[in-house]
Amino acid sequence: MRLALILSLVASTAAAQDLTEAKGAVLRGLDKVSGVTQDLEVESGASVAFGRLEIDLSDCRYPANDPSSNAYAHLVIRDKLAKDPSFDGWMIASSPALNALDHPRYDVWLLRCKTTDPGGASN
Repeated sequence: MRLALILSLVASTAAAQDLTEAKGAVLRGLDKVSGVTQDLEVESGASVAFGRLEIDLSDCRYPANDPSSNAYAHLVIRDKLAKDPSFDGWMIASSPALNALDHPRYDVWLLRCKTTDPGGASN
């Protein structure tokens, strides 16, 4: 049911907005035990490590007419100590609790897609 709601939200947003694919994403990780946060940049099709987690980004999309308004990223997050992925789905920057990582030690959420402005600088 929750997956259907998320897919419905992404689909309805995509229909209402022209989404553009980004070259990567910026995530924030929190180690709940130590209290340490870290911003993580990951390219589409690549992985990044955070503690025991391996985070794979397959896609990041954002509204073409307003890149700072929202972001949608498809992530697969695996704990090195677990057999199955801890998370496999879409995260939405403006609604992080809608489809969140459920892990006893770590939190990971999407901040934004990586875009390039007309001057060539990345954000």
